[in-house]
Amino acid sequence: MKSVKARYRTQPDHPWAKFPKYAVFRQKDSGKWYALFMTVQRTKLGLAGEGGVDVVNVKSRPEIVGSLRMKAGILPAYHMNKEHWVSALLDTTVPGKLVLELISDSFELTWGT
Repeated sequence: MKSVKARYRTQPDHPWAKFPKYAVFRQKDSGKWYALFMTVQRTKLGLAGEGGVDVVNVKSRPEIVGSLRMKAGILPAYHMNKEHWVSALLDTTVPGKLVLELISDSFELTWGT
């Protein structure tokens, strides 16, 4: 999250009292979300095992969502529109470089809309 704050010069918002560690990053001008960091129970994501896993939800172009979801650690977005959003595991399954690229794409897709 530190690199997101620095690169996009936005501060995380914590909109849910029940989930104080969930962090939403928004466009400064429109307030639209471009990244949501959260911990989700593995079972809610269709993953084996117990406990939670850290993920980031990002907006993506609908024409590439299907191919993204074929990559290890990229899942249908948790609690978001699955045509436009994906969830990326932050447990090293998804390379950090790809996570940053996904966040960058999401930032661009939500810019000025």
